[in-house]
Amino acid sequence: MNAMTSRPFKQVDVFTAVPYYGNPLAVVLDGDGLDDEQMQRFARWTNLSETTFLLPPTLPGADYRVRIFTPGGELPFAGHPTLGSCHAWLEAGHQPKAAGRIVQQSAVGLVEIRRDGDRLAFAAPPMRRSAPSPTLLAKMAAALGLKASQIVSAQMLDNGPAWLGLLLADSDTVLALKPDHRMLRELGQKVGVAGLLPVEASSSSTSSMKSSLIGRSNREARAFGRGEEAPGVEVRAFAAPIGVEEDPVTGSFNASLAQWLIAEGHLPERYVAAQGQTLGRAGRVHIARDADGQVWVGGDSVTCVDGRLMR
Repeated sequence: MNAMTSRPFKQVDVFTAVPYYGNPLAVVLDGDGLDDEQMQRFARWTNLSETTFLLPPTLPGADYRVRIFTPGGELPFAGHPTLGSCHAWLEAGHQPKAAGRIVQQSAVGLVEIRRDGDRLAFAAPPMRRSAPSPTLLAKMAAALGLKASQIVSAQMLDNGPAWLGLLLADSDTVLALKPDHRMLRELGQKVGVAGLLPVEASSSSTSSMKSSLIGRSNREARAFGRGEEAPGVEVRAFAAPIGVEEDPVTGSFNASLAQWLIAEGHLPERYVAAQGQTLGRAGRVHIARDADGQVWVGGDSVTCVDGRLMR
């Protein structure tokens, strides 16, 4: 029998400071020597929304290179793999070329990551947006069980991964969605939805809404009892075409969503997005647009599994 190669491996929970409340990521810290098929097979085996493989950089200025795989294929860029891979790389003892600034090479090019205390944030890559076709919008609404009147605005958003972004009337509409994932898979288009959270619940709220808010409050108290800023928007992301029915917390979509909604005045230049509640998670994505107009997408990460991969 051939001797098996042992590779350092971590499983990291991203967009949470408390294990098992965010979006898990598998990170192979030494992907050197693995071919595309081996990487894809391992990503299918982990069955997580993304698995990353870290490699020596090939572009000047990069600290390391990352390849990102879903169970269904490779991605040019994704947000939670960017933060989680950087967290794992730093935790493994690596040092960036420039203090306080890490440069990750991915298929979309160089992505800058900065440290904000214990939290990491990546610079949202350039995003292209356009109006979706009326036909796609109508079919997507049907797949999500939405009426046209419930969609406030819609845009095609592309920062590497392409998303159809929908702004809905409110956060409760977002949480109540029960998508037809078969229809979404046939449409071949990932879709993300967002709804603004009210400052406080109305006194005329129904008992079911009150129960939802109480459950949300209790979950946040357990997972985020550090005086965190209250979320301003509720987000869900559906990616059946790449084998992920619903993503727990999605950095790439939140990045393009922020660029869109801040530009159109729907959200302030600094806010927190909540995602994952319907999956029993309590993800938090910290958004900030700086004086130069650059949007930064930040979040906490915590290592849940630390060991070695035998391959």
